[in-house]
Amino acid sequence: MKAIRSIVLIALWQAVAVSPVFAVDELAQIRSAGVLRIGTEGTYAPFTYHDEAGKLTGFDVELGTAIAQRLGVKPQFTESKWEGLIAGLDVNRYDAVINEVAVTDARKLKYDYSDPYITSHAVLIVASNNTSIRSFDDLKGRKSANTLSSNVGKIAAAHGAQVIPAKGFNESIDLLTAGRVDATVNDSLSFLDLVKRAPDTKVKVVAVDTSPDSSDKSAVLIRKGSPKLRAAINKALADIRKDGTYEKISLKYFGRDVFQ
Repeated sequence: MKAIRSIVLIALWQAVAVSPVFAVDELAQIRSAGVLRIGTEGTYAPFTYHDEAGKLTGFDVELGTAIAQRLGVKPQFTESKWEGLIAGLDVNRYDAVINEVAVTDARKLKYDYSDPYITSHAVLIVASNNTSIRSFDDLKGRKSANTLSSNVGKIAAAHGAQVIPAKGFNESIDLLTAGRVDATVNDSLSFLDLVKRAPDTKVKVVAVDTSPDSSDKSAVLIRKGSPKLRAAINKALADIRKDGTYEKISLKYFGRDVFQ
C-alpha cells in the first residue's frame, strides 16, 4: 500500500511539475490588478530621477509608463537602491525592473529579458580644441580619465592610454575640461545627456567603438517563466517604436534616437 501511495504521489508531483496549468500567468494577474508594478532607482538621471518639483521622471520612467498603457493598465513605480533593485523581483516587490538594466549572460540564467530597447556605445571624448586625437589608436601614451574597473577604462588601457582614476562620468569630464587628462573613453548615452544638460561644455566625440564588446544593450527585466508577459511587453515596445512614442521620448532626454 505504501509503495502504491508513493508511486501515486510521484506521478502527481511530476504532473504538477510539467503541467502549464499550474504555472502563474503573470500577465493575467497584472491585467486583473490593473497595475504594472515597476522597480526603478529614482536616482539615475536621465533614466530615472526626480525633477525639481520632486516628481519621478526620466527616460525609463516614461518608457515604463508607455508600456503599462499598452498593456491596458497603470504604472506603479517602486524605488530601490541599485544594490537590491533586481533582487526585488525575487520577493515579488514588482513585476518588472526598468532601469537601464544591461543584458548579460549571468542575469539570463536567473531572469528573463524583453527585447532590448536602448543601446549604448563606448565613445572617445576629447576637449573641443583638441586636434591631435582623432581615433582610439591615438590614445597611446595619452592620459584618459576613467573608472578603473569599468569596461570603458579597459578599452582605454587596451589602446595604450594611461588611465587616470575617476569616480564616474562627471568627474572624468571635469578632469578633461580642466586639462588634467587628454581624453576619456565613456558611455555614449552619458555624453548625450551631458550635451542636453550643459551644451556649452567644451568637449566633443571623435570616435565611436561599435564592436559588440563595447556596446551595451538594455532591456526590461522580469521573472523567469512568464512567456505571456514577455511577449506582451515586446509587443508594447514594438508598438512604441512604430507609432513614434519611442522617438519622442528619446529626443526629449537625449536629443536623438538611442535605440541602436
